Order: sequence, then C-alpha cells, then structure tokens
Amino acid sequence: MKTLIPATATSAKRATAAQQASAVPAPAAAASQATIALLQAHSLTSAVHAEIERLILTGELAPGAKLTEALLAERLGVSRGPIREAFRILEEAGLVRLEKNRGVFVRSIPLDEAVEIYDLRAMLEESAGRQLAERITPEQLRTLRTMVEQMERLVRDGHDGGAGDPYHRLNLGFHEALIDCVGNRKLSTLYRRVVKELSLLRRANLAGGRQIPTSASEHRAILKAIAAGDGAAAAAALREHVLQSKARTVAALGGAPAPAPAAQLAPATPAASAAVAKSSHPRGTAAAARKSRHA
Repeated sequence: MKTLIPATATSAKRATAAQQASAVPAPAAAASQATIALLQAHSLTSAVHAEIERLILTGELAPGAKLTEALLAERLGVSRGPIREAFRILEEAGLVRLEKNRGVFVRSIPLDEAVEIYDLRAMLEESAGRQLAERITPEQLRTLRTMVEQMERLVRDGHDGGAGDPYHRLNLGFHEALIDCVGNRKLSTLYRRVVKELSLLRRANLAGGRQIPTSASEHRAILKAIAAGDGAAAAAALREHVLQSKARTVAALGGAPAPAPAAQLAPATPAASAAVAKSSHPRGTAAAARKSRHA
C-alpha cells in the first residue's frame, strides 16, 4: 500500500529544493559580479581607447599636444579610470608618451626614428607584394582594383587640393587590404602598429593634394604588377612607393630634397631603391654633401 504525501508537504519540499538550487555561494556570486564588472570596464576602456586613438590618427589631437584626463573624461562622458587605462594602451602602441610629473602627450616622431619605421614598412610591403603576385585571388584583386579606381576618380574629378581626407582613407585602406590578403595575422598586426606610428607624420605627404596624382599613379603600378603575377615587379613597386613616401617625409622635415615625380623616374631597380634609401637618410645626405665639397 503506497504512502501518499500531502500536497502541501510536496509543495513545501519543492519550494525548498528550488531555493537551494537557485542559491549561489557568496564567494561564487562575488566572483561573478567581479567578472561582469571587469567585462564592462574592458568594453568601456576599449571604446575610450578607440576614440582617443581616432582623434590622434585624424590629427585632431596633434603631435606634442598634452592629453588631460579631466578634459577627456568630460568630453567622452566617462570617469578617469578608463582614460588612464587607454593612455597605457596608447603608450604601448607608440602613439603617446608619459612624462613623469608632466603628463601625457601625443608623440612627435623624430626624423631618425621615422626613417627606421619607413624602412621596416618597406620590407613588410615588399614581402607582401611578392607573395600576393603568386597567389592573390580574383576577389582580392577586385577589391584592390576598386580602391585604386576610387583614388583615380578623385584625381580626375579635380580634387587635388581638397581630397586629402578621403584619399588618405583610401590610401590606408588599400595598403591594409593588401597586407590582409596575405593571410598572416602577425604580419597584419605588426603592419598596423607601424602605420599608426607613421600616421603621426604621414599626412604631411599629401598636404594640399600636391602628391595625390603621383600617389594614385604609384598604386596603379603596384596593382598592375600584382595582377600580372610578377612577384619581383610587385615587390619593387611597393618598396619604391614606400621609399618615395619616406623621401617626401624627410624633405618635409627639412632633411633632404623631395624626390622627383614618379612619371620622371626610371623603372625601379634594386640599385635605384638603395640609392633612394641612402639619399633620404640624414647620414647619407650629409655624406653626399661632404663628397661633393671634396670633388
């Protein structure tokens, strides 16, 4: 004969079991809350970091500008904690410098460091161009071609003097897409860090739009070499493109004469590339001047 449990007793037991099942030990609950807080703080820090980085890369916060926690916190509507953490991340990325007892400043890249960064970028893009000429897909090629056509459209439309911002974005997008097409995540990460540092002075290369037609022509030559499957030509075109950009930057900073327009240059060769690299380096320029005086 079965024993029947009163309904009230069964309900009470179920309620007790539900309460026990839903109860979370205090240490676990605290850990969960801490995790949620960490995730929220990380997301906020990421957003703050991204916005400050954008202000730096677009030139709204110029090299040498002092960054104040209180002003940025008020502008972005956040506390100072995420601002401080964003400063740390930006310092690691080479975009700001922290000076003891003075504060945080947008970095100014010295000429000798700029030359080294450009040389590193030239090596990265040279390698990427050689690889892509061998295995680029039709879809990747269409993406790069579309960007080059957009650059050329800006030139045809007569935006030589006012296309700095849209052209600058297309220029960055083309090179980042080219690097990403290689499919090496470490390469993409390193390249983006290099470009972000150069962004502190690269915009001067296209100032006033004077170099935009030349730049567009160089991008067309790069695309043509990659599409033809000519790894050597693609590597040489990319290296020459970066070295021309380096030479323009050095000239803008008073280190050497500006290079001739691409249309007046002979086809890129290893010897020509080496000559550009040497002439655009401050020490190479000084050595050439000494040789000229003793000739």
